[in-house]
Amino acid sequence: MAQGKIQIKGIENSTQRQVTFSKRRSGIFKKVHELTILYDAKFSIVMFSSTNKLHEYISPSTTKCKKLKSLKEVNRNLRRKIRQRSGESLNDLSFEQLPLLEEDIDNALSIIRERKVVI
Repeated sequence: MAQGKIQIKGIENSTQRQVTFSKRRSGIFKKVHELTILYDAKFSIVMFSSTNKLHEYISPSTTKCKKLKSLKEVNRNLRRKIRQRSGESLNDLSFEQLPLLEEDIDNALSIIRERKVVI
């Protein structure tokens, strides 16, 4: 039994659009992963969602992209630290890390106050 063609058009409902994007993104990444394993092919995919969130896939067999993976990890850690300093993602912190975060915030506040006085 053949599947019928569907008409491709924009999805108006933002929630439905995000859900569909998420499902199709994971489907694409799954297919690319299968192609990588089956044919020893090398793939890199970069996607930006409508909220400008970055999604990428890099074949595990690609050696030139190891630097990209390490930079991605550095970027992820920096973004997590920024969220923590703005009061988000605090559940990821251990009890020992909270005083260090408080000290970092106090230092940042003192630097901001010094700059404000100079201006």
